[in-house]
Formats: sequence, structure tokens, C-alpha cells
Amino acid sequence: MAHDYYEVLGVSRDVSPEELKRRYRQLARQFHPDVNKDDGAAERFKEINEAYSILSDPEKRSRYDHFGREAFQGYTPPSDLFEDLLSNLFGFTTAERASAQGQDGEDLLAQLDIDLLDSALGRTVEIDVERLEVCPDCQGSRAKAGTQPQRCSTCSGRGEVRYQQQSFFGTLVTRRPCPACHGQGQMIAQPCPACRGQGRVKTSQAVSVGLPPGIDTGHRLRIPGEGNAGLGGRPGDLYVDIRLKPHPQLQRSGDDLIYPLSASMVQAALGTPVTIPTLKGEEAFILPPGTQPGSEFRLKGKGMPRLRGRGQGDLVVRVQVVVPKKLSSRAQKLLQELAQELGEGNNQGKAEGLKEKIKGALGLE
Repeated sequence: MAHDYYEVLGVSRDVSPEELKRRYRQLARQFHPDVNKDDGAAERFKEINEAYSILSDPEKRSRYDHFGREAFQGYTPPSDLFEDLLSNLFGFTTAERASAQGQDGEDLLAQLDIDLLDSALGRTVEIDVERLEVCPDCQGSRAKAGTQPQRCSTCSGRGEVRYQQQSFFGTLVTRRPCPACHGQGQMIAQPCPACRGQGRVKTSQAVSVGLPPGIDTGHRLRIPGEGNAGLGGRPGDLYVDIRLKPHPQLQRSGDDLIYPLSASMVQAALGTPVTIPTLKGEEAFILPPGTQPGSEFRLKGKGMPRLRGRGQGDLVVRVQVVVPKKLSSRAQKLLQELAQELGEGNNQGKAEGLKEKIKGALGLE
């Protein structure tokens, strides 16, 4: 930001009031935010207004010439100083400009629970959204059919009222929303009965949501124009937060899918063909002999599509060996024979003998 107000406006220190005003008109038209959408235009426009508010006032200009900007620390130029000038530049006042631009609709937020297959295939699903639509009876005018809004007599249609007060810097003018029309600039003598003078009514609409393949919990989708309707302005947007519902068999871990496979001791030891679920249906899988508890087998490309990349993750088969809690006498005998065959011995007799000694020591025999 330039430090000298004369440099801000690009004029000499002996500039005449007429030339100063002409230069301000030129810069205001060039950098006004309604005209110039470039980054920094709004800040430049604010700086131009501040410089002109000082230099256009003879008393403030004299004080500035003697003491510089230090004499105006914390100074905020009154907003109505430029009302008439902006009216000449753009054809209407600040309040009227806001009315001409209309009121934009608000954004909405919804939550969508989806299945694993919805995410994997990238389906289009529908969601019911409660939102505000333009009233069909009054078409957003807020007035009863056959009537028209009237200009507010309190603020003369400006939507705001002005208050003057004296200060060290002279007469300061502040603005506040009109208490009569609440900043609308219009009074509704006969409000529309359908929307009760609001201009919009609440409805429920089905909105299609396109799911990109691979989307997961925590992602937020933006659907332009599906929020609340505006009154003369653009509609708001709909934001949808995604939540993935649990799958009965598969667990998601990033782009991979985890399938916990329960196998018996015999199946893990001897190996066996099993059936596992995938995104495309069930597939045959051979559990190799000697599989250990916690072993993992990775099936390439059988997982989820990568949301921001090519290809797919993997399907990981994670083996859980299930040990039976109850054994028949024959099963116990067979396991004992297996233990002897594997050289593990049988510690059951030793355990029984130790248990008897403990009971005797405690006098529990």
C-alpha cells in the first residue's frame, strides 16, 4: 500500500478539487469490485476511497499536508461520502445496487450413507433434500398476487438510515439497516399468504448425486446450484458428506479390502479350497497347507478403485485359525496321537498330578 495519498490517486500535491474528483471517478470505475474481479481490486478500491475522503475535504487535506497520515491513524472514511459519486458512475446507490444484484441462496449440507458397491462402481444415487424454492404464487416478490411492494418511507428505498455525529475529524456519518424495512428498502402492505411474505417456500426435492469410483468416508461432494434458491440472485450449492456403511464380509483399508477368513486347525494344517467374496462375486481360493495364524494372502487388483489414480487396490485374505473349545473323547485321543507323532509329548498327566498335589496342600482332598 502506498504511503502517500497523492501517490495513491496519482495526482500532484497542488491538484485542483475538480481534477481530484475527475481522477477519483476514473480510478473508482477502474477498481470497483462490481466491475474489476481481479485479486487485489477490492483492497485498491478501499485505498482509493480513503485517499479521496481526506484530500477532498479542505480541512482534512490541510491537516494531512502538515502532519501526514499519522494524523489519521484509525480513520475510517464514512461510507456515504461516495454514495452520490457511485450513483453517477454505476447508475444506482449502494443499497439499490445490492437490491439489483439480488439475494443469493444459502448453501446446504447433507449426509449420504452408501454401500461398498456404490463406492466401488461409482453409481449415481438420489438423496432427498429439504430446501427453499422461489414461491410459485408471488414469484419471490413477497407480495400478495395483484399487489406490489411499496418503497419504504422511512429510508426512501435505500434500505438504510444515516446518523451524523461531530468528531475531531468533522462530521461523521454512519449507516445502519433501516428498522422499518429491515434493510429491504421496500414495505409489503399485503404479504403473500403462500410464503408469508418470505418470497420462498420449503420443499423436498430428489437430487442426483454422482459418486466417483473409490469414494470413501470423509469425502465431501459439491453439487452446484442445488442449495436454497436465491431471490434475484444465484442459488446456493449442496454439499454432501459421504459415509460408507459397513460391509457384512469385507473391511475397507484405504484402497485395499480385507477379508477375515476363519479356518480350522485341520484346514490350516492340511490346506483346503475355500470360497471368498469379492466385488464381482464369490471366487475360489486355495488355502495352502501349513498356513499359520495371522497369515495374509494378497490378491492383486481385487480391491477398491483408486479415487485419484489408476488401477485398484488389493484384496487381502487374513487367516484366523479357530481352535475348538470342546472336543469329543475320540477327538482328544486323535490329537494326543498327533502330538506324539509330532514329538510334542503329552503333558496332560503331568498337569493332573500337579493339580492333585496343590489340592492336597490346601486340604481340599
